Amino acid sequence: MAEVTAATVKELRDRTGAGMMDCKKALAEAGGDMEAAVDWLRTKGLAAAAKKAGRQAAEGLVGVAVKGTKGAVVEVNSETDFVAKNDQFQSFVKSVSEIALDTGNDIDALASASHPEGGTVAEKLTSNIATIGEQQALRRAKTVEVAEGAVIPYVHNAAAPGLGKIGVLVALESAAPVEKLEALGKQLAMHIAAANPQALTADGLDADTIERERAIAAEKAAESGKPANIVEKMVDGAIAKFRKENALLSQLFVMDNKTPVQDVIASAAKEAGAPIVLKDYVRFQLGEGIEKKESDFAAEVAAAAGV
Repeated sequence: MAEVTAATVKELRDRTGAGMMDCKKALAEAGGDMEAAVDWLRTKGLAAAAKKAGRQAAEGLVGVAVKGTKGAVVEVNSETDFVAKNDQFQSFVKSVSEIALDTGNDIDALASASHPEGGTVAEKLTSNIATIGEQQALRRAKTVEVAEGAVIPYVHNAAAPGLGKIGVLVALESAAPVEKLEALGKQLAMHIAAANPQALTADGLDADTIERERAIAAEKAAESGKPANIVEKMVDGAIAKFRKENALLSQLFVMDNKTPVQDVIASAAKEAGAPIVLKDYVRFQLGEGIEKKESDFAAEVAAAAGV
């Protein structure tokens, strides 16, 4: 049996592009035989998956799952929208959203959790990359929960039950009947999907974002040529408007475009005969924040041909 050394692990990694720990395991399984280790990695799909790791994955699916008074939403990316229609990929995203109910917001914990089809979620993902033929990635996960009440899921333009491009969870804490909460929650979730609030309340808005908006407002106001005290009031007014329009509870409800969301909730609570608190929400939109690479297909073909 050949010795497994750092040098042989490096050699195998250079040849296959697989991870260091995977290479070490492959050599151990192969008794130190390099060619057998290469075959072992290929059999497991690890070498093929590693070669795809550099590709950008900005498509895919958002999945939502609810169990009792807890909900989870996940984003799993792929290279192309075509893969999002693949039954194997859809099944994986669905299972991952259900597993996230137990692992919470920690993406590393989700990746290392057991998958119902065997192995870990990360290993199942690697297998999918090898069989589907595209880079895929677990991007993020978030859970919400209430002690009493309901968590209501919503998927905009669903590709399959619980799967789509925008996933929303609304956490309503209340002793009101569940059917009342579900009806309200569905409307609120549709509003969130459309209006994309940045925080639950104005106080929850990102401080850096507020400062950036203040700088923009100050520059615009200064161009008016008005006195400094008037400019200051113009900036304060612009920030107040921004805070109102980007905090969920103060946004105007998209169903009528005149009633603040907090008043919609208060009205529903009065009708249900019990207080209703919008404790939390989450909105995942596929690919948000990922800067997509623009490719020149003709240039790529010419480069490949050596032109």
